[in-house]
Amino acid sequence: MRILRAWAIRLLGLFGKQRREADMAAEIDSLLDMHTADNLRSGMPQEQARRAALLKLGGTEALKEAYRERSTAPVIEHLMRDFRFAFRQLAKSPGFTATAGLVLALGVCASLAIFAFVDAALIQPLPYPDPARLVQVTETSAEFRDANISLPNYHDWKRMNTVFRSLDVFTGSGFLVDGPTGAEPARAGRVSSGFFRTLGIKLLLGRDLTEADEPPGGPHVVLLTYGAWRQRYGGRFDVIGRAVRLSGEVYTVIGVLPEDFHFPPMPRAEFWTTLDSTGECATRRSCHNLDAVARLKDGVSVAAADADMKTVAHELEREYPDSNRGYSASVIPEAEALNGPFRPILMVLMAGAGLLLLIACVNVASLVLLRAEGRRREMAVRSALGASMPRLLSQFATEAVVLAAAASALGLLLTRWATAGLKALIPADMALQMPFLLKLGLNSRLIAVAALLALLAAAIFALTPALHLVLSRMSEGLTEGSRGSAGRAWRRLGSRLVVAELAVAMVLLAGAGLFEKSLYRLLHVDLGFQPDHLATIVVGAPNVHYGSNQQSIALAREVVRKLDSLPGVRSAALTSVLPVSFNGNTDWIRIVGKPYHGGHIEVNERDVSSDFFRTIGAKLVRGRYFSDGEDLSQPKVVIVNQTLANKYFPGEDPIGRQIGDKKLSPKSLKTIIGVVDDIHEGALDSPMWPAEYHPFNQDPGPYFEVVVRTSQKPEAVLPELGRAIHQLHSDVGTMGEATMEGRIADSMTAWLHRSAAWLVGAFAVAALLLGVVGLYGVIAYSVSQRTREIGVRMALGAQQRAVYQMILRDGGRLALFGIALGAAGAVIAGTLAQSLLFGVRSWDVETLLAVAGILGTAALLASFAPARRAASTNPCDALRME
Repeated sequence: MRILRAWAIRLLGLFGKQRREADMAAEIDSLLDMHTADNLRSGMPQEQARRAALLKLGGTEALKEAYRERSTAPVIEHLMRDFRFAFRQLAKSPGFTATAGLVLALGVCASLAIFAFVDAALIQPLPYPDPARLVQVTETSAEFRDANISLPNYHDWKRMNTVFRSLDVFTGSGFLVDGPTGAEPARAGRVSSGFFRTLGIKLLLGRDLTEADEPPGGPHVVLLTYGAWRQRYGGRFDVIGRAVRLSGEVYTVIGVLPEDFHFPPMPRAEFWTTLDSTGECATRRSCHNLDAVARLKDGVSVAAADADMKTVAHELEREYPDSNRGYSASVIPEAEALNGPFRPILMVLMAGAGLLLLIACVNVASLVLLRAEGRRREMAVRSALGASMPRLLSQFATEAVVLAAAASALGLLLTRWATAGLKALIPADMALQMPFLLKLGLNSRLIAVAALLALLAAAIFALTPALHLVLSRMSEGLTEGSRGSAGRAWRRLGSRLVVAELAVAMVLLAGAGLFEKSLYRLLHVDLGFQPDHLATIVVGAPNVHYGSNQQSIALAREVVRKLDSLPGVRSAALTSVLPVSFNGNTDWIRIVGKPYHGGHIEVNERDVSSDFFRTIGAKLVRGRYFSDGEDLSQPKVVIVNQTLANKYFPGEDPIGRQIGDKKLSPKSLKTIIGVVDDIHEGALDSPMWPAEYHPFNQDPGPYFEVVVRTSQKPEAVLPELGRAIHQLHSDVGTMGEATMEGRIADSMTAWLHRSAAWLVGAFAVAALLLGVVGLYGVIAYSVSQRTREIGVRMALGAQQRAVYQMILRDGGRLALFGIALGAAGAVIAGTLAQSLLFGVRSWDVETLLAVAGILGTAALLASFAPARRAASTNPCDALRME
């Protein structure tokens, strides 16, 4: 208790300094007067008496210092003095402080901005109760790692599993709702009855779906999202129980979902209803159209659930070999399923931002070291006057803490605008597929990382001059002044730092080059058609009016004829799925006359109109196109792509051959009438799949996508497409107007590659500038320290050319070392990021040589100005300088 009381008194002594100092001075003066009076009474003269009193007390300053140490905490007092001195020193060097602070703030801002996305996507939990228990369950096959499941398999999974508290399925859908200009499409979700309870969602109004709502032919019920409730129904509380017409059918509103509900796989769904179990797909195990989400039982791990579901899938494969052969199951955390696709790109960007921060720290460390070199004489004088080495080092430490803290605070402030800017670059439709963007913002983890970066930077800035000061001989500061030893030390240490900077810049430049080349090849992949001058639109019609085959065919023909007649349109066609969308909507086929062993031949299946291939500019390899007269009254025909022909008819002519379903049922048999060149149906970076194309008139439906070729810019035609279709039928909905080139450029694959190229490129440019500035600083300082040497050389006959060569050689040597180290690091970094590259290897020689040339040229340019200054040195002036 005594110790605590004493420390409390000392801490309180830190406050009221002026009064404390005045009391201390008065007490010391009183004590000095008392001793002086004693000496006078003993017969000493006045001056001798006062001097003897001072000697007895040991000097007033020593006495004051002892008094301060007893009345305060010395360590804290010293720190406070050091911080005040550090602020004064930094304020006296505004150029150094501003440059070092801005460079470090740039690196901190880049790192924190990217970390904000990493935190939101990969660290923060999903916005559902107990999110760690939520998992995604999928089927897997050789063709699909994560495949949809069929409704019959779902029912068996739910019955046979032993690891899930609940298992539910969902799929995307849509309705047509009445709008001011006619029917408007609205996205919807169809779910099993326990879906929202599995997620842990509590409704804002009304009741949830129940098993009683699921049977076929039961009452149509619907849940509204908060947005649909507010925008379409005015937020009225009496909407519960209200009948609404969706796609021509009457639904009853039974509930409203909460405002914060968001489900990324169906980001724009406004209506939620039960599964459609009346269609032909609902009875086929081979019809994979559902996604599954489950909640684990307590104590069950993801690995245990995965093993259990694989066992269930194996039993179903044995029981239903025709439909389930080759299909297993997979269980992964829901967070990984939703945000996992973004993990690689975020990790690459985090690494790039970290390298930029490293260069910023190296640059600032160089400036700190250079500043310390200029203060070596000051440090030597302070040491000679009695300052201990810890006191000298503590001054460097406090200056480093102040600088790092201020720069990190500025970086944290800039992060808010940086993250907002990066978020604004994400297309609105794509942002809806990124649930983590809702959680993006300043939080405790971001502040903690900023504090950690500040501590690390402070440690680097404190240790760099401290180690140099400890390792150097303090006496040199008194004997040599501030030039000779400083020049030699700086050339050694500064050169090493610059080599590190250039190496990191080389890694970032090479990474940017690889991503740029990858993006170029991705956007120039052979699509198998001509995407320019193509405009597209999605058309949906209500089943109640256009559900029959004849009605769908009539509608499609009317739409094509109407759009064909528009000004600026050369031709119009339709398809069930637009190219460059995804590898899906597949069909299992069997080839007549080929051996069959029960396996699956899975191919992309598309329904297209007769002019589709001509409209998109696809090439017919052999055979013929469809005719508009090939409808349900005619024998079934099919066109296949080159990949299917080469894979399943090697060395044969497939024209005239027949394909059908796995049982070769008569109604499924189709005759191949043509082979088209491969059309890229999947994502830009996906492999080419076998594909079959059916005549739309033999497999019609009320939902299709229209593509038109224009004679002018397609953007000019887009607004007319929807208007023309609504003029035909006001109850038909349209959406998704876009050019084909726009669809390709804004696809998720292209956006991820483009974002990586842009951001890593921005980091690389910043790193290049910092590296070049660092090299310039080292060479320029070296020249300033070697002025006398250069003057002697020139006085002895050295030519300007020789001086140029000497300086440029120094810069070139540093650049060469940095480029060599950076090239090795670039290959390693490229290998780690290989999954994000398309058509480019990590050791791409052209990219590495180009980047090395850019960095080498920049290094020589940075060295040229100091070399020119050195070559123009007047020998007489140089010799008079020292």
